[in-house]
Amino acid sequence: MEILMPQLGETVAEGKITTWFKAIGDAVKPGDNLFEIETDKVSMEVPATSAGVLSEIRVAAGTVAPVGAVVAVVASDGAPVAAAAARAIVVPAPGPDAAAPASVKLEPFREVRTPERNFGPARLAGGAVVTPLARRLAGEAGIDLNGIMPSGPRGRIVARDVETAVAARAGAPRAVAAAISTAAAASADRVIALYEEGSFEEIPLDSMRRTIAVRLTEAKQTVPHFYLTGDIDMDPLNELRAQTNAALEAGGQGAARLSVNDFIIKAMAIALGRVPAANAVWAEDRILRFRHADIGVAVAIEDGLVTPVVRSADVKSVGAISAEMRDLAARARHKKLKPAEIRGGVTAISNLGMHGVREFSAIINPPHATILAVGASDRRPVETADGGIRFVGRMTVTLSCDHRVIDGALGAALLAAFRQAIEHPLTLLL
Repeated sequence: MEILMPQLGETVAEGKITTWFKAIGDAVKPGDNLFEIETDKVSMEVPATSAGVLSEIRVAAGTVAPVGAVVAVVASDGAPVAAAAARAIVVPAPGPDAAAPASVKLEPFREVRTPERNFGPARLAGGAVVTPLARRLAGEAGIDLNGIMPSGPRGRIVARDVETAVAARAGAPRAVAAAISTAAAASADRVIALYEEGSFEEIPLDSMRRTIAVRLTEAKQTVPHFYLTGDIDMDPLNELRAQTNAALEAGGQGAARLSVNDFIIKAMAIALGRVPAANAVWAEDRILRFRHADIGVAVAIEDGLVTPVVRSADVKSVGAISAEMRDLAARARHKKLKPAEIRGGVTAISNLGMHGVREFSAIINPPHATILAVGASDRRPVETADGGIRFVGRMTVTLSCDHRVIDGALGAALLAAFRQAIEHPLTLLL
């Protein structure tokens, strides 16, 4: 039985094998862990699904392989393992001086398909790999992919390549077409040539940084963003949080202290419940509206960020959300999240307040229709009803909205519901 590089998410195109738990000639049985893989988002152990003997290892530890590639072969009991081992194709792992993990072309490449959908990239007869979005756009536009020049990572044909071809076929102004082609063809060598040799250090891109670059570039180019910013009175919440944490400390539960972010997650869940039309995502030819509020929370890790999802936050207590987020954040920093824990969601929260950032705008992570950017809470002067001045705790938040799903009035209603929940925090504990 051939063991394939599994698909761990709709946007994951490759994975790196970090560890082999079995060696050639070892017996395996269903449930035994064969190897561990690392993608741009998670690490995961891959078990065997049948009994036999590991007869071939085709991808060594430390090597990147595309989804669907054959990474190993498990022979049935009694097979001539020694002969099979002699035919093994083992790609050596990069040495200690290597700048980045090796990426190898493996044959045969197998596209992973299900009867309904194909999530993985496809390889053309000429060898070029096509992303799912590019393949769909080309099919809709009637574009022959074999005639398109790839500009994506590792020679992939990406959505912008198809869009360029569509624009050219439609007779786009020559200057526009030239600008698109020039941007797509820009290479590292051309950028490097602008700077004095020895004045910089080259940092190779890992799979996470490449994926962040591709996904957020596509999001910013294809999602019609608009932004709503508001200031929120934080004094009632800060007072309630201080009292709650003091009670937890007195009860010997100091480790369960609640953060401002825990209340923000709950407040957004309540707001989505009050404005159900905003509890939705864009699905190309339709809008999906959800019964519960699944909220992603951006977590910064060493080489990027991930967004684990708190499921049904609308029916969970602030304490339960707090405990879940501590667990998710801890495992995110060690890339131990499961694929299901970073998949889906209707919105996300990005909080930079702890870094002293007062206000910012975040990029929507499709298919989400919104993302809330949370700034720092600080003391600000405000005018009182009698014309005097007093200082109050204020926090500035910015809601980024996908105009295909959220209109201006709907976005304003969602932000108002969020403000109402934060400024009346007792409702968050009910």
